[in-house]
Amino acid sequence: MPLVKAGMQDRSKKGKPLLRGYAVPPGLVPSRRTWTTIVGLLVAGFALFLYLRTLAPTVLYYDRPTLLDSAMFQAQLATLGITHPTGYPTYTMLGHLFSYLPIGDPAYRINLFSAIMGGAAVFVLYLVGLRLTGSILGAGVGALAFGIGDTYWSQAIIAEVYTLNALFISSVLLLLLLWRDTRRDRYLLGACFLMGLSLTHHVTSGLLLPGAAIFVFAVDKRTFLRWRIVLKGAGLFLIGLLPYLYLPIRASMNPPMNEADPTTPARFWELVNGGNLTGVFGTFGPDLIPLRLSFFGGYMGDEFHVVLLFLAMFGAIMAVLKDRASAALLGFLFLTWLAYAIEYEIFDFFLYFIPPYLILALFMAFGVAAVFEGVRRLTIGSSPALQTAAVLLLFAPLLYFTLSDTRSDYGKVDRSNDLEGREIIEDVAGHALPDSTILHHRSTLWYMVLVENRRRDLTLVSPWYPSWHRYTDLVWPDDIDRATANLRWGTNDYTGVGAAEEAADRNRPVYILDQPSAGAQHFYKAGWQTVKVEGDLFELVPPGRQPFTPIEEQRDG
Repeated sequence: MPLVKAGMQDRSKKGKPLLRGYAVPPGLVPSRRTWTTIVGLLVAGFALFLYLRTLAPTVLYYDRPTLLDSAMFQAQLATLGITHPTGYPTYTMLGHLFSYLPIGDPAYRINLFSAIMGGAAVFVLYLVGLRLTGSILGAGVGALAFGIGDTYWSQAIIAEVYTLNALFISSVLLLLLLWRDTRRDRYLLGACFLMGLSLTHHVTSGLLLPGAAIFVFAVDKRTFLRWRIVLKGAGLFLIGLLPYLYLPIRASMNPPMNEADPTTPARFWELVNGGNLTGVFGTFGPDLIPLRLSFFGGYMGDEFHVVLLFLAMFGAIMAVLKDRASAALLGFLFLTWLAYAIEYEIFDFFLYFIPPYLILALFMAFGVAAVFEGVRRLTIGSSPALQTAAVLLLFAPLLYFTLSDTRSDYGKVDRSNDLEGREIIEDVAGHALPDSTILHHRSTLWYMVLVENRRRDLTLVSPWYPSWHRYTDLVWPDDIDRATANLRWGTNDYTGVGAAEEAADRNRPVYILDQPSAGAQHFYKAGWQTVKVEGDLFELVPPGRQPFTPIEEQRDG
């Protein structure tokens, strides 16, 4: 069925909604509806297949910059704990439900949560592209290119928040477009609710609110004068924020993991607004903006084939020409999310490029749809064989450009055999002496003692400076405030030496996990020695003392 330019009316004579931009004519026959669904399921299913094939099989570990939070998330979601800023209550509660699945260990199930959300986001993104362009091929190319990009793919196979964030973003966009095309208020109200809910998951989703306002104004500014709809939308937005109540309620129950203890209004606000992490935003002056933009260009070139990027640029132009309301929405979101990412000074800042990639994928859908529409117009009146050949000549290279990096990306992101987290647990469980102390930072050991209930005789101390105010989660099994933790364990010494000295005074072994955050040089400067025990487990030996580890059990390295 040929593509046509949708008219300015919102409904056809038969009462069927028309799509804007390049749109499928109203009154789709069932076979075409079925075909569009099949293509969407194939695209999302292929992405999900790759995620499951490369999924991390068990507990993860701390590693800069790719695994900063995964080990902590696995323990926190499994125990319904309180995470680092901004709290992630919706992610925590939904992920906890996955921890009950009868497959693998709890860590694997939480990794699986990311994969399922990742596949669902790709499918909804396909529906957004289809709603924008009416082109099955355009929507399919855009959604598939986004879903198998190495950055997004890498987050769909570990315990992380970014695939659920993509699902929220895509869902809000879809509801806004459904409202525009049908003018049914329920879609707009649903978008309001989801914007509130998405904010409880990731603060960058807050930009959806002004973006949606721009879109609604561009479509029908009179909507803002309908006070009943405005009040209902505001109310549903606030209802969407209710998962925030999980944080103080759960914290008051003394959960086993409570990084911020949001039991007071001040602590709650510090947690949900990002705490000290907000201090790392906006740190780059105008002179460094070109450098940060060049980072984005480099990452973007790794994420998508250059031909697809040119199609995205062409698609952005076509969106402005054919669908200005959607172009305003997508353009605003792309620019603001990109500005946020390039101004955010954290180890894994490149993960904040995922929302701009999602918008680029929709511009790709516009570009592909416009190219195929141009080919259709050129072949009008020609034989069916020629029309089919023209489509295939375009489809084959587009499929190649979309899939060209899949093999190399597979090897780059694959974690299906990544057992390092499990090995750390087994090394510690099997070789740390009873009642010893282990210094570590956001490691897999929380999962060992809290989820697997192993080696609960150990004392776990995390002395290294976090970039936010923590109130608990510094030591195990003590559940004490920061001041008491410092007096008892010397945790205010961010080199870790003070904590090691306090532990050594108890005349018990002191160990350290070999992590980038450990800063072993501080111990050497203070006269300490290290003895390799097994894997990443090292004994810290105070000046003038002998190691507890027997010589026959010491390892080279």
